[in-house]
This record gives sequence, structure tokens and C-alpha cells, in this order.
Amino acid sequence: MFYVKQIENKNIYCSDFLNNLEHFFTSRDLLVKNNLNAISKYLNIKPENLLRPNQTHEDNIEIAKENIKEYKNTDALIVEDNNIAIYLNFADCTPVILYDPIGNIGAIAHAGWRGTAKKIAQKTVLKMQKIYNSKPENIIAVIGPCISFEYFETSDEAIKELSKTISDTNGLFRGNYADLKKINERQLLEIGVKKIDICPYCTIKDNDKFFSYRKENATKLRHSAVIKLKN
Repeated sequence: MFYVKQIENKNIYCSDFLNNLEHFFTSRDLLVKNNLNAISKYLNIKPENLLRPNQTHEDNIEIAKENIKEYKNTDALIVEDNNIAIYLNFADCTPVILYDPIGNIGAIAHAGWRGTAKKIAQKTVLKMQKIYNSKPENIIAVIGPCISFEYFETSDEAIKELSKTISDTNGLFRGNYADLKKINERQLLEIGVKKIDICPYCTIKDNDKFFSYRKENATKLRHSAVIKLKN
């Protein structure tokens, strides 16, 4: 279940599934780039240790390191170091936070329709498994605010590509509409992730809280998913 907290009187949204991971989804009034010091203070890190990749709607996954500040062509970051925090930006695409509480490993994946079609959240879990021996059944997933089934109308090609990513498509498509939250959930379920929280908010319907690329004429403004491992 999602609940609201604040950083300097600005709303952030959290999941009670992740009480052992410092995490939140920012709102319209808390752009990371404009509130870097406040967010860094809240997370108790240096501002230069709040890291973000250059997102390109691909399925490349990197490990965040304190001495590496640039991550080109990267749409998922995994973090193993509690001296740094990571964030990715969104404005209709699906944010997926992943956390292994046994190994204390976290990740954020950027799953727009292209990333979802490339199964980026699922691939991030598998990379956590390969590198850190994280077991999918122990991983907690939180799917954040994004465009909802009701509003995500897309092309025949996109529907075809998305449909191929899961064995059971029941209830996830209606004509040229697709449920990106539930598709990502089902991709994770199919590899053994069991504990998944899904944010109820839609970036179009709840545009007073979050940015929407579609509704706001290709806005360049973004809300973010942020995580930091606890000590």
C-alpha cells in the first residue's frame, strides 16, 4: 500500500512493502534536479552521490558505483553501496523498484512500452540473481505511478511486442490498449517474484501529482523514483 511523506513540505510517495529500503517516488513539486540538496540531506548522502543514468528506452542494466558518475544508454541501475543513492526519471513510463532484503541489493528499472517489451524489470531481477545470488522469490517489487490501462492506447506493433513477453495475456489488453503496470507485474511473477506492490496512481488521471508526457504536450519535466540502501 502506498502512503505519503514529505521532504521540506513537498509530497513523496512510498510503499509499505519497502520499510527496510529508503525509497520514494517524487511528485510534481519535488523535481530532483531542483531539490538536490534537500533530497541529499534527507537521504544523508553527498549531493554528488545521488546518481542517475542517461535513459534511452533500451534494456541495458548497470551497477551504480560511487566513483562512476555517468551511465550512458542505461535504463536500469542496481545499487550495492549504501554511500550512494540512485534515481531514474519518468513521465508516463513505468518505474519499477526492486529490492532483495536478504542481500541488501536494490535497483530501479525504467519500463516504458519499449522497456516493457524488452522485459527490463525481469532482466534486472535476473542480473541481480546472477551477480549477487538474489533469489527472485525473496525480491520485493514496487511498481510506481505511470500511465494506466484506461489511457495507454498504442500501436498494433507495440501490442504485438508486449503480448510476446508473457505467457498469460488475460486481462492485460483491450484492442489497442495495454496495462503496463500489470504486464510488468506478470513478467516478474513468471520468474518467481512473489511480493509486488502496484501504485494506484495514473500519470494522466492524477496529473496534479505527477508529470505526463502525453497529457502535457511532450513535457520535459519528470518525476523520479529514488532509492538508497539503509546501513
